[in-house]
Amino acid sequence: MILRTTLKNILIIGLTMAMTSSAIAQTKEAKISIDPGKTYQAISNFSASDAWACQFVGNWPDAKRNAIADLLFSTQNKADGSPKGIGLNMWRFNIGAGSTEQGSEGGIRDEWHRAESFYNADGFYNWQKQAGQLWFLKAAKERGVKEFLGFTNSPPVKFTINGRAFADKGKVNIAPEKYIDFATYLADVVKGVEKTAKIKFNYISPFNEPQWDWSDNKQEGSPYTNAEIAGAVKVMDKVFTNRKIKSKLIIAEAGQINYLYTKSNKPGKGMQIADFFRLGSANYIGNLPTVAHTVTAHSYFTTSPLASSIKMRKALADSVAAIKGLDFWQSEYCILGDNAGEINGNKRDLGMDAALYMASVIHTDLAVANASAWQWWLAISAYDYKDGLIYVDKNKTDGNFYTSKMLWVLGNYSRFIKPGSVRVDVSVLADGLAKPLMVSAYKKGRELVIVVVNQNTEEVNIDLADVPFKAGQLSSYVTSQIDELKLNNVNSAKVNIPKRAVVTLTGKLTN
Repeated sequence: MILRTTLKNILIIGLTMAMTSSAIAQTKEAKISIDPGKTYQAISNFSASDAWACQFVGNWPDAKRNAIADLLFSTQNKADGSPKGIGLNMWRFNIGAGSTEQGSEGGIRDEWHRAESFYNADGFYNWQKQAGQLWFLKAAKERGVKEFLGFTNSPPVKFTINGRAFADKGKVNIAPEKYIDFATYLADVVKGVEKTAKIKFNYISPFNEPQWDWSDNKQEGSPYTNAEIAGAVKVMDKVFTNRKIKSKLIIAEAGQINYLYTKSNKPGKGMQIADFFRLGSANYIGNLPTVAHTVTAHSYFTTSPLASSIKMRKALADSVAAIKGLDFWQSEYCILGDNAGEINGNKRDLGMDAALYMASVIHTDLAVANASAWQWWLAISAYDYKDGLIYVDKNKTDGNFYTSKMLWVLGNYSRFIKPGSVRVDVSVLADGLAKPLMVSAYKKGRELVIVVVNQNTEEVNIDLADVPFKAGQLSSYVTSQIDELKLNNVNSAKVNIPKRAVVTLTGKLTN
């Protein structure tokens, strides 16, 4: 009996050693080097929008809406040092066109895709409207958000050609003689929200994805040519200047990034960088005092496969760099379409598949396209798509909410890369990985932030010996299938990056 037990123990020990040896063999090695002196773009913000669920969720019971606001905006920590929320530093507010007041007669079938307007049919304003959205606007400010952007998908229905918040046959839905009414309305909204909610809009974005037809009844929207945008912006500039509106007009919210630098398949709607910001172009508006020297576009339908994504973003970065002082914001994204078979936008995914894909898009937009801002579409979604950071029951008065790993992966960037941080050069040496590590780094003063995206099914040990971190002041925040920005203190020059995880490293530069 003693002999059998001994043999059994030996077998168990041998098996354990073999398993341990196998695990060690599977841990890959990588080395990261940083050059803090080689810099790229300055980061402006990370953001998301309040369309469309906030109009209802903002009126939910206090405990639930505050818990959701904490997840989105809080910069406080839990007892274990892990972040309480993702610390978004800008918030996008949907200035509605009035489809809610029209009800089903306005044509938009889903009332969650409609939006109220502050502007009444009688020509007067009601600043008590959009109450749920205003609650989130205030909640963001209370939690430290300092910048706000108001955007419109359609002019108010009172000013549209067809009297609805979506267009007919892909044609612009506002006549030139109504540009001044639209501009005055936007100025009134800036002043009205500032007076009643004590919130200043830093930016107004009057046009959304002008390349699309917006001629179905799914949501508010209006198409525009570049010439129509330029004509309207010139009027808005005069009205904003005369009214002493400090909010900057920001354009062009292109439906895809390639519309910024190619003619593509949309005559009169492409080449927007050159058309709007190159001196001497027919639609030049880059010299107008109220126009931000920033061009915006959405990363939809341009993210797969990776080689194509990188090629397009290099072309975009070159086009932006050709205009002195211009910067680029990726101003809207969620996972749509089939993405070359890599991931489908249909069906919710609260786990790491969608989160890792999102992380690859953020990384490529920041590290290749030189985006100085990265903004998600729906902060809160009631739908069965990969479009939300937080999901809710489709209930107007109360319900449950559910966090996604996409929320926390965005937090790997938004919580730690502060406005004014500058991206710095990174090089990565790694062998034997099926997918390359995606690594980017940012500094602000002596603060250094490194974000590592590991899409592999193997963990990786990264060597930081060539990174000028000050000893003993390095922290790691892990988002994985089991963790959500979990804090770990790092006490060596090697850091473990778990499989299928996004890890943020924070510390101070040695000099």
